[in-house]
Amino acid sequence: MDNQLLKGNVFKSLMIFAIPYMISNLLQVLYGSVDLLVVGQFGQTFDVSGVSIGSQVMSLITNFVLGLTTGVTVLLGQYVGSHEENKLSKTVGAGILMSGIISIILTILLLVFNHQIVLLMNTPQEAILVTREYLFVCSIGVVFIIGYNVVSSILRGLGDSQTPLLFVFIACIINIAADFILVGYFHMGAIGAAIATVLAQGLSFVFAIVYLKKKGLGFSFHKKDICFSAFFNKILKIGFPVGFQSILVNLSFLIITIVINGMGVVASAAVGVVEKLMGFLMLPSMALGASLATIVAQNVGAKQYDRARQSLKYAITFCLSFAVIITTICVIDGTLFTRIFTHDQTVIDQGALYLKFYSIDCLLTSFLFCLNGYLNGYQKTVFTMVHSLTATFLGRIPLTLLIAGLPGVTLLHMGIAAPLSTVISLVMIYIYFKKTKFDTVKGNQS
Repeated sequence: MDNQLLKGNVFKSLMIFAIPYMISNLLQVLYGSVDLLVVGQFGQTFDVSGVSIGSQVMSLITNFVLGLTTGVTVLLGQYVGSHEENKLSKTVGAGILMSGIISIILTILLLVFNHQIVLLMNTPQEAILVTREYLFVCSIGVVFIIGYNVVSSILRGLGDSQTPLLFVFIACIINIAADFILVGYFHMGAIGAAIATVLAQGLSFVFAIVYLKKKGLGFSFHKKDICFSAFFNKILKIGFPVGFQSILVNLSFLIITIVINGMGVVASAAVGVVEKLMGFLMLPSMALGASLATIVAQNVGAKQYDRARQSLKYAITFCLSFAVIITTICVIDGTLFTRIFTHDQTVIDQGALYLKFYSIDCLLTSFLFCLNGYLNGYQKTVFTMVHSLTATFLGRIPLTLLIAGLPGVTLLHMGIAAPLSTVISLVMIYIYFKKTKFDTVKGNQS
């Protein structure tokens, strides 16, 4: 199996794989943000609040699934690098089985506890009904979210980051068209945005399945491979800590949302706008970090440890260069970004206030996400979970509650909790690297 991630110029190989991944993430964030954008232009403030709260709950689910599928990506990457092609089909089968089980569990939980989740989010009274409607419709599409991400994780583990880009592009086009029809023309508000999202995810997943049946995986795969096996346990061992870590990070943001929701519907809408923005602003770091998990896994499998380390250095440099520009703009005048999602001037101003300190996290996560990707490629996912748990429960959550209780607090002050907690993670990672010996192999990695 000829793979460009294992040879040639390191930076070139990194970018060839990462750029389609980055564009895929951009489109995925885009079609998720289109809901808020269109609702902000054609709906009411309570619709914006409902979509922002509901989408944050769904984001938690999506990120958990992405974490789990990291186990599939890393295992496939290492088997590709070590040329153990006999293990590829078993890993794919275990990944498919896992996706089916998780789909059933999450769908049932979201449907049964719909009302409780909305109340737990401290949703403003005016937005409770639309939030419940948005979340109910999106819950039905969980199977499509999981199915798409499993298929994409399989392809990326095999070194293909371009085909998942095609799947996301299809979903993005469908979602944008459906949003303007259902929300813009028929004025269906939050529920119209939810229907558009599920429709886009469903059709994209169907296309992915049809594509794979015609194209194939490049190795022999049979239905009997979809079974419980040692590979199922290996996927969970690698992926569950990453998924749990994602839940913790998103949980901290949800707690911030719950606290801020108590400040009123304007503050709720402003934070929803900023959270969507941060999905774009942190995109390079998230994409490069996720790409590194595959790149490092394949090179570790091939015992090219020095090449894996060089990929990390290039990734951090690229992400940091972008983050410096973005953070500078946000600190000077964040309204340049917040006005993209709403025409309500009060929401625009409050969002920019929240973004001023929050945007500093773009600089810090340039290191954090890339380092996590590197560690995940080495299967050191338990540590990435531990430092995230520590930063969340000893940093972000206590800081959020502490700041919220101060007299005269505004969204400006609330934005500082995220970057301060990221510092905790970075300090722990620094200590871990100092005490952990990574294998090194010298060689020509030009």
